[in-house]
Amino acid sequence: MSETMLQFRSLITAESGLEMSLAEVPVPVAGDGEILVRIEAAPINPSDIGLLCGAADMTGAVFGGTASHPVVTAPVPPAGLRAMAGRMGQSMPCGNEGAGTVVAAGAGAEALLGRKVAIIGGATYAGYRAVRASDALLLPEGATAEQGASSFVNPLTALGFVETMRLDGHSAIIHTAAASNLGQMLVRICAADKVPLVNIVRSAQQAALLHGLGATHVIDMTAPDFVAQLADACEKTGATLAFDAIGGGTQAGQILTAMEIAIGRRPGGYSRYGSEVHKQLYVYGGLDMAPTVMTRGFGMAWGMGGWLLFPFLKRLGAEGAERLKARVAAELTTTFASHYSARVSLAEMLSEDAVKGWYRRATGTKYLVVPD
Repeated sequence: MSETMLQFRSLITAESGLEMSLAEVPVPVAGDGEILVRIEAAPINPSDIGLLCGAADMTGAVFGGTASHPVVTAPVPPAGLRAMAGRMGQSMPCGNEGAGTVVAAGAGAEALLGRKVAIIGGATYAGYRAVRASDALLLPEGATAEQGASSFVNPLTALGFVETMRLDGHSAIIHTAAASNLGQMLVRICAADKVPLVNIVRSAQQAALLHGLGATHVIDMTAPDFVAQLADACEKTGATLAFDAIGGGTQAGQILTAMEIAIGRRPGGYSRYGSEVHKQLYVYGGLDMAPTVMTRGFGMAWGMGGWLLFPFLKRLGAEGAERLKARVAAELTTTFASHYSARVSLAEMLSEDAVKGWYRRATGTKYLVVPD
């Protein structure tokens, strides 16, 4: 094994804006209780793109460097520089999660040597990554690194939505951008757990995809009667909880309004001040970076906030998190199967075609990084 490896880095400076490149760095060493994993597959999730590109204007990206060590630069508007003051001048490794083979193990972790594992914790767009053995997910016998590469972010987020619903006293879920890999997982989870789910998609093709998976309530946000259809679905399911991957635009307010319309149809549900039933919307993504516009048509009993995986796992506790991880391992190739549109090496990840592909954040265009 070489003493050095390539690692993807993202740097932002006031002078040069964004610079994405590959750095030659030492291969990490596994300490006591740690394992060294040779990364064989790592997905590019929407949550990765915020660190990869920051607030850069990617329409102005310039592609340079060499074939083996490409460099991509892009301007960052002044407002973006102010927002990212905390990371200015720091060359940051990227990649939230991945999977591969354990090639070295410290004291107490020898049992994982030679096994395939999934890992999370950053810096997975690289040849190797050292992590605590307790944080790794042992993949089922025969599972590939590609099958296990997306074992954490999307599966635990989808399971986290259902757990949040139960913890907060709701009985059904609304989910936007629902044809994504995560959305398809949520459809399968809710079907198995008998949780009513309303799926909001962005095209007839996406609606057909989810109907093919057995989804009952699928609504195309481009339909002229979108809010009316959504209100009908809220009435049928009793949904008062939504998870929104879009963030910007008017859809968040429309969802809360549809909930309120459905509640108003219940016996005694109408009030000129709005219902007393609490309606909650969590924004967990930013597919649309425009401002969130709320047209207030849903009374006063409502809440809107952010939802992130790691704070939720802390709320759930170690035992609960292990329970979710065990379910992911058991259903890795069924409920939690992921699909990729392209596979790229570390160098290819910085090609013009690849950057334009993974930066789109579009359903059906998920990229997988294969470092070797």
